[in-house]
Amino acid sequence: MLPRLLELPNLFYRVKIMQPRWQPTADLDILRTRAAIIDNIRAFFKQRNVLEVETPLLSHATVTDPHIHSFATFLAHPGGRQVSKLYLQTSPEFAMKRLLAAGIGSIYQICKAFRNEESGRLHNPEFTMLEWYRPLFDHHQLMDEMDEFLSCILQTSKAKRLSYRQLFLDYLNIDPHQATVLELKQIGEMFGLAISAPIFDRDTWLQLLMSHLIEPKLTGEQPIFVYDFPKSQAALARIRDEEPPVAERFEVFVNGLEIANGYHELIDANEQRKRFRQDLQQRTKLQSEEVVQDERLLLALANGFPNCAGVAVGVDRLIMLAVEKHYLAEVLAFPVEYA
Repeated sequence: MLPRLLELPNLFYRVKIMQPRWQPTADLDILRTRAAIIDNIRAFFKQRNVLEVETPLLSHATVTDPHIHSFATFLAHPGGRQVSKLYLQTSPEFAMKRLLAAGIGSIYQICKAFRNEESGRLHNPEFTMLEWYRPLFDHHQLMDEMDEFLSCILQTSKAKRLSYRQLFLDYLNIDPHQATVLELKQIGEMFGLAISAPIFDRDTWLQLLMSHLIEPKLTGEQPIFVYDFPKSQAALARIRDEEPPVAERFEVFVNGLEIANGYHELIDANEQRKRFRQDLQQRTKLQSEEVVQDERLLLALANGFPNCAGVAVGVDRLIMLAVEKHYLAEVLAFPVEYA
């Protein structure tokens, strides 16, 4: 039976900190189980003729998302002169999409990814990501395969699917596509969500309500797929032109834990450039570090990109669920504090 993942006191670090720092934080049997689960993941894709690929962890460009922060380093000549900035990738997405544009077909990758953020119960700056892409799939077809994947790896029952709109109606009795900033703020205050920051836009409120008031209720062993997000939260997903327009994107929750994020992928290079530009403007507004957008991805999209869907899965969180643990450190050999 899968554990119910609730916010727990941070006892794990207080207990483990007494260990000599050379020892792994995960039990050796769990590390053996981790290896077996990754073998099962590879078998899942081999049975479906999905090709495993490898792409660089270092790149001259990185994600522009204002809320994702990259690690950076520098490439130097033998004499030590600094010549160019490189980024540790937050995901293999951009490089894998260049392979898709080249015509490689269905692909997956299991790799390390890096995000410059705090570590904790559910976060580590270095983590393992599974990402796969299916040409000719839309996000609903990929949700079908994601359901099969969870059944194979976690032995879950068939997933429940709810639109983003239905989720807000069910839990907060408000339509997220029509509600004003003031209405969203009032809902937050009604549920005791106190925010001291003076300026919050509509999407920030939606994300706060989702993360604080809805996600904690998405518990139980049956996976929950949330799909068709607001247009403003499209990221790299297509937007379906209806009223209201929605982003063809989905997130996956198991026992209250978000483990995956998928898209019916955007194929329009001009639209992608526009979104990059908007991200960079938002980063300036938030006084975040300037980053370099990926021109090679834009060239790949302009060259001709297949209709496809893709999904990224947090492998460490997946393994947490499989072995019934509550902390990432319990399924990692050495989290950042012990690296």
